[in-house]
Amino acid sequence: MNQENAIEVRKMSKHFKVEYDRANTLKERLIFWKSGNYEIKEVLKDISLDIKKGETVALIGTNGSGKSTLLKLMTKIIYPNQGTIETDGKLTSLLELGAGFHPDFTGRENIYFNASIFGLTHQEIDQRIDQIIEFSELGENIDNPIRTYSSGMYMRLAFSVAINVDAEILLIDEILAVGDQHFQDKCFDKLEELKNSDKTIVIVTHSLDVVKKLCDRAIWIYKGEFKLDGDPTYVIDEYLKQVEKDHHNERRKAIESGKEKVKGIVFVDRPRDFSTFSKNEQTLFCAGWELSNSDDAQLMITLDGEPIKDVVRTPRQDVYDAYAETYLGFIDKNTLGWQVSIPLHQYDPGSHKLKVFNRLNETILAEKEIVFTIE
Repeated sequence: MNQENAIEVRKMSKHFKVEYDRANTLKERLIFWKSGNYEIKEVLKDISLDIKKGETVALIGTNGSGKSTLLKLMTKIIYPNQGTIETDGKLTSLLELGAGFHPDFTGRENIYFNASIFGLTHQEIDQRIDQIIEFSELGENIDNPIRTYSSGMYMRLAFSVAINVDAEILLIDEILAVGDQHFQDKCFDKLEELKNSDKTIVIVTHSLDVVKKLCDRAIWIYKGEFKLDGDPTYVIDEYLKQVEKDHHNERRKAIESGKEKVKGIVFVDRPRDFSTFSKNEQTLFCAGWELSNSDDAQLMITLDGEPIKDVVRTPRQDVYDAYAETYLGFIDKNTLGWQVSIPLHQYDPGSHKLKVFNRLNETILAEKEIVFTIE
């Protein structure tokens, strides 16, 4: 193992055997011994990577990509089917906060139980218990049974124990959303403090802002395979592009199979309904936005039934932020908006109808009609 590395993973693969209709009794085993039905689920495939001493590294990917499994393999909770994982240094993991807590014992008693799981002696815990209690902010509640704690108090105590263990390698799995905002900020500050020391930190999280602020590197695991490793901003950008592409493909298949309906939205910001304009203004500026979950939908704008040409598509970051999750993969923030200019001198005084709609073939997905008056 390279002396510069804290963790080395070489050609590592992991699979699980998923059994169906499993026999639960000896009688069932004897009667149905030939009917066992199972599936081999490959979770990680041929992973190789190095994490250097003192680095703070994030593992990112969608749910089910194998991130947490890789972290458990690093802690040796489970073992690979192929390849090797080596670590150099005392290792502490925050995979399941509160593992080892007993509800009938007090918070103080559980500190001793939980810290001993992390390898501390009774004397070492004595030296740190005041620091742990202070960090948890539990005050007098520390001498109450754990069963009386709220979920936030429980998590704060568990994090306080784990974060105050003196380890060279710290593995963290989705536990940064601990307690209220004040305590989350406190936890983040503590991790920054550890990052600026000589600790090696590996984080699994869906909080991409945390990855950008805290981590030196990001490693993207995609469907169990090593996809990309490098600067967090770049890796996250590529990861989000893939998420958008995958979401688009999934939604399109759902629409084609009839599980999901094609839909759209149109909106007119200007002009307002029943507004009045003078011919002296010469030009009426119209603007709005539209979106749909179909690649083939078209924006149409008509005035008194006649199509308006020269529609300009414009950026709308506000609309994208509001609808990105629902319409992910189907919308582009740079073309969500639309603008047209209508020469008022070409139209007679009186009421006029501006109609905006998105259409898929002959089907109207959504429409908006605005009536305005020219004097």
